[in-house]
Amino acid sequence: MRKGKRKRATAVEPPQVRSDAAGIDVSPKVMYVAVDPRRDPQPVRAFSAFTDDLYQIANWLQACGVHTVAMESTGVYWIPLFQVLADEGFEVCLVNSRDYKNVPGRKTDVADCQWLQYLHAVGLLRASFRPAQEICAVRSLLRHRASLSEAASKHVLHMHKALDQMNVQVHRVLSDVTGRSGLAILDAILAGERNPAVLAGLRDGRVKASEAEILRALTGDYREEHLFTLRQSLELYRQYRRMMEECNRQIQSQLEALADKDDSGGNVPEATPGKQLRRGDGEDLRQLHSRILGVDLTGIPSISTATVQTIVSEVGPDFSKFRDGGAFASWLGLCPHETITGGKVRSSRTRKVVNRVAAALRMAAESLSHDKSYLGQYYRRMRARIGPAEALTAAAHKLARIIYRLVNKREAYNESVFAEIEQRHARRQRLWLSKQAQRYGYILTPVPGDQAGVVS
Repeated sequence: MRKGKRKRATAVEPPQVRSDAAGIDVSPKVMYVAVDPRRDPQPVRAFSAFTDDLYQIANWLQACGVHTVAMESTGVYWIPLFQVLADEGFEVCLVNSRDYKNVPGRKTDVADCQWLQYLHAVGLLRASFRPAQEICAVRSLLRHRASLSEAASKHVLHMHKALDQMNVQVHRVLSDVTGRSGLAILDAILAGERNPAVLAGLRDGRVKASEAEILRALTGDYREEHLFTLRQSLELYRQYRRMMEECNRQIQSQLEALADKDDSGGNVPEATPGKQLRRGDGEDLRQLHSRILGVDLTGIPSISTATVQTIVSEVGPDFSKFRDGGAFASWLGLCPHETITGGKVRSSRTRKVVNRVAAALRMAAESLSHDKSYLGQYYRRMRARIGPAEALTAAAHKLARIIYRLVNKREAYNESVFAEIEQRHARRQRLWLSKQAQRYGYILTPVPGDQAGVVS
């Protein structure tokens, strides 16, 4: 055998079949559970979706000697069963429906659970990432707050519609009708005030619109039906705002509990010098996130406290379930997904993944357009090479890798690391140019003042 030639494998080991694996087909009303036929004379059973039936499923699986269970993530119906099985000590594998295909032939719930059981028994299923239960609690609250914010914004549009129908253009001259000036004017209108001069006097002194412009905007055709719509929309908007405040207090309580649990007693990192906090960011929230993650991620250019809060609620402080930074970026859907057929790459587009962390990182990458840091230079360089959309994904991918490393290593963001990378890249480029010049019979000579040295 020649030196350097690899020894070809003579055989491929067959997959190890686990007889202690089960599969569950989840639905809102009925749960179909399948175990190995050698474990029970009736290997497939149907259970109702009530709470006591969920515990009956756990008891039956324990009686069958099952240790690991695969179940499909169908809507939110899998959550109660998942929590019951996890509390009972089972290893639960939550499977995305697009990661497996049903057995060929007639599709039934019984066939689905049996196919899940078989694939899981031979190790062909991958579990979806699910953070710890305390992180899931924060995640549920933050997602609920996002839904409240969306509902509140809809009622703001209803207020705009009512004002347009009365031809009251106050929302055209004010940047935000739900601000201090806008709410004061709306309250006065609903209280019966119609004098434009009196209404204009309620505006804040920081409003940029002139008094004459505001007077013209507040002259309208007030109708009772539109005032009624405006009143109800404003009341609903304020109700949602109160509910959001309650949700914020609950989220704060959950984050403080997480910080107390994960705090190692070290000092909280100070805010990055020269970094201006955005509107809505707070020092208290930054310190909470730093205590939970063990590092201050707001030191990364373009990363705000809101972005860090999304990372805390969707992933948590434990990144150990991801093999490396590339696996983390792949979970976010920020890596090229190559489709290779016949030795040729047919497609390298990123997977269509709905992930809140990925969306937050893409939004953060958009702010790098005018940033003077290394990441800003990287984004602009990629935008010139591959276009704005692909550059946005590339910048978000780099942010994901940086975040993974900082959280895993518990080290602060250091811009000088990228300066060394740029210097190595410049040296390699100069060496390549020198070799190309030698190829055509030339020798490159640096201009005076160049400290790179002569490469000949």
